[in-house]
Amino acid sequence: MRRLPELLAPAGSPEALEAAIAAGADAVYLSGKRFGARKFATNFDETALAQAIDYAHLRGVKVYVTVNTLIRENELIDVAEYLLRLYEMGTDAVLLQDLGAAQLARQVVPELEKHASTQMTIHNKEGALWAERAGFKRAVLAREVGLDEIKEMKKETTSPGIGLEVFVHGALCYSYSGQCLLSSAIGGRSGNRGMCAQPCRKSYVLLRGEKDRYGRPASLAAQPQRERFLISTRDLCVYRHLDRIVRSPVESLKIEGRMKSPEYVAIVTSIYRRALDSIARGKWSPTPEDERDLALSFNRDFTEGHLLGARDVMGREMSDNRGVLIGSVASFDVQRGEAAVRLSGPLCPGKGDGLVFQAPGQEMGLVVQKVMQKDGLLRLMTPDRVRPGTKVYLTGSTALAKKAQEIIASDKTQIALDLNITWQEGTPLLEARMEDGRAVQVKATFKMEKAKNQPTSRQQIESQMRRVGGTPFVVRKITMDYAEDLFAPLGALNQLRRDLLEKVQEALLEKRRPTKEKVERAREILKEMNLSASASAAAPTSSVRRIPSLAVYADCLETVRGAVEGGCRRVYFEPVLRWGEKDRAAKTNKLIEEAKAICGDAELIWKWPKITHADFFKFANPLLARANVDGIMVENVGAVQAVIEAAPNVHLYGGSGLNVCNHLTVQALAPPLELLTLSPELSARQLASTIAAVRLLSDAPRLELMVQGNLEVMVAEDCMPLPAKGEYDPKEFWGLQDMRRIFPLRLDDDRRTHIFNSAETCLLDQMPEIFAIGLDGVAVDARGRTREYAREMAEIYRKAIDLTKRGEGTLHQDLESLKESIRPLALGGITHGHFQKGLKDELS
Repeated sequence: MRRLPELLAPAGSPEALEAAIAAGADAVYLSGKRFGARKFATNFDETALAQAIDYAHLRGVKVYVTVNTLIRENELIDVAEYLLRLYEMGTDAVLLQDLGAAQLARQVVPELEKHASTQMTIHNKEGALWAERAGFKRAVLAREVGLDEIKEMKKETTSPGIGLEVFVHGALCYSYSGQCLLSSAIGGRSGNRGMCAQPCRKSYVLLRGEKDRYGRPASLAAQPQRERFLISTRDLCVYRHLDRIVRSPVESLKIEGRMKSPEYVAIVTSIYRRALDSIARGKWSPTPEDERDLALSFNRDFTEGHLLGARDVMGREMSDNRGVLIGSVASFDVQRGEAAVRLSGPLCPGKGDGLVFQAPGQEMGLVVQKVMQKDGLLRLMTPDRVRPGTKVYLTGSTALAKKAQEIIASDKTQIALDLNITWQEGTPLLEARMEDGRAVQVKATFKMEKAKNQPTSRQQIESQMRRVGGTPFVVRKITMDYAEDLFAPLGALNQLRRDLLEKVQEALLEKRRPTKEKVERAREILKEMNLSASASAAAPTSSVRRIPSLAVYADCLETVRGAVEGGCRRVYFEPVLRWGEKDRAAKTNKLIEEAKAICGDAELIWKWPKITHADFFKFANPLLARANVDGIMVENVGAVQAVIEAAPNVHLYGGSGLNVCNHLTVQALAPPLELLTLSPELSARQLASTIAAVRLLSDAPRLELMVQGNLEVMVAEDCMPLPAKGEYDPKEFWGLQDMRRIFPLRLDDDRRTHIFNSAETCLLDQMPEIFAIGLDGVAVDARGRTREYAREMAEIYRKAIDLTKRGEGTLHQDLESLKESIRPLALGGITHGHFQKGLKDELS
């Protein structure tokens, strides 16, 4: 038998949990009511969570609890207590995004297994190695990682190494998970807090234009596109090539779908279960029936994804369930309101099924009320007229729903017990022996007296003992030394059986939970950490006042020049190369040398891209030894690891992609990082709390915040199809327009798409608050902009810092005046972002 990876299924509700287990999942992942990345799933309160874990464990299924949102400073205490409760419940592992939460888990409950969530954006072998060294037992890889990269990752990690988990079925995100801020920027619903509003599933218009002297759009025109859903992906389905993945070093196969129905979970999980079991026996090939049922369950059209190197990841034509094409309209009878549909295969809808009729400019759905066939055509009454040629899709199948219910009802879990009954002075003693040899015994609370009339027979006793319906147990054999001369009410015997099964169940579950001593020790550790006192000590005070330095992000030599001319003393340079540049190392080094000459005695920090696959490290790592820079800025943990290995003495800076939201995340990264950019999703109050807590650390890094520029809200492997001749020209403006906003769009050297907020963050008038909360630095993002923008913006912010430093009586008016001078430079207007009000999930 071939070794099989774990089959991991979603459980967004108690019903979905039962469906996943009945369908054959080896493990399930689910969430409590807080700290999970699917806040709008049903999820589990703590009582239901404990019951769910017990239910799964009794059936031999592992439970992984998602604690995979970013954690704010004031939530660290709650998260620590929650992790402790999960440990006490016997949770098999927790999935984590926040590095601070991972620190807590490592300190408070070191025996609780930690998995790095896909929200941690681990997409290179260096990231997997970092996670392993940070104490993670498994990494859920970014969906953009391919099988060849996975094989390389496994080679690099130590034996037995970190386990690698991949998604094999379900929805895909457009952006790298953990790096998407679009929902957050548009409406304050952050994907990093489990509240994504899925703006990637909406329609957009592609715009093209020129740039003015500040890099703002001019002469914009819509670009003709056949598709409207420009950033909507297809759904992942690797079923057809499952044997390839089984042969890879992957440890766990994950089905996406905590927002999906129990029926969806049952069908998809059961199909993958059967396929895996057949592969193990060496007798598997994909079947059309399974592929049809997967599509009928839900699909936005399927792709094999980046995992298998597919080029058809995007589904820009439509963003909702496509169902299965069953035919097309042959004719329409206007008088009868009846469409004649010619079926293209054996699939025929039944009563209660859902259909969608789709033609250019028309989409109509209906539920089949009556099935009529005549002259080889299916006759359907429709609410609206449909044109001949209209395609007909089956989107809901009552037959499939029935099949799902049969799967759910077929829970085959059976824990075999052998029972032995003896009597002690008339009192029954009932013992159960389990397959592992352990025995559990209960003593009845009643005596069986000598029968006056009809004694209780051996058959009656055995019959009562075998009544284990509704439990995971099955009674194999029963032995008893009984003369059949005693009497007991059948209800009393039933209670004896229930008492025994309850005790057996507890014995089985106890084995999956930590001992009371271990739990008590974890409580002591948490108490010794005294997070409440630390939070009080770190409470921000208005007396804190630091003068922040000014930095500018630049991506070309002209913006570097503008930043330096404007008085900036630190430049983060992310050089943009031409597409297809043959010698990236030589060209990058040349640009760095020229940028350094422009900077003079100002700091030049080489900023690495947010996403860094192996091809980037291949040319970038050797440059570290000779690049004439004052430091390196990175935005993912894999890049942190790569720099440490290649140039351990380099000054290392952290960008916003590291999602720094609390002081424990800072502690996890510094050292080696000397400066960290705080998350743009934090409010001023949250920033102040975090900064105050960081100041209590013995080796605190400098802390910075992006205060000006269009926030990067997405980075995707997709190369947006620009209908331009020749190469992409960064001097042109490209954008996506929804109903009322325009989101700037840029492509990088690797042809990844970067999308930016429609309005420009501007915190200039908040400078007194920035001084008060104790930031060490503020930054302006001039990437994609011009020399004039960089120069004038640097000058404006230098003035704002100087004015705030002096603190004269007219400060408010002076800052407002400076803010007005920013408006003509800004792209798409200005916003405070989340600095003042925070995200929508903020309660206080």
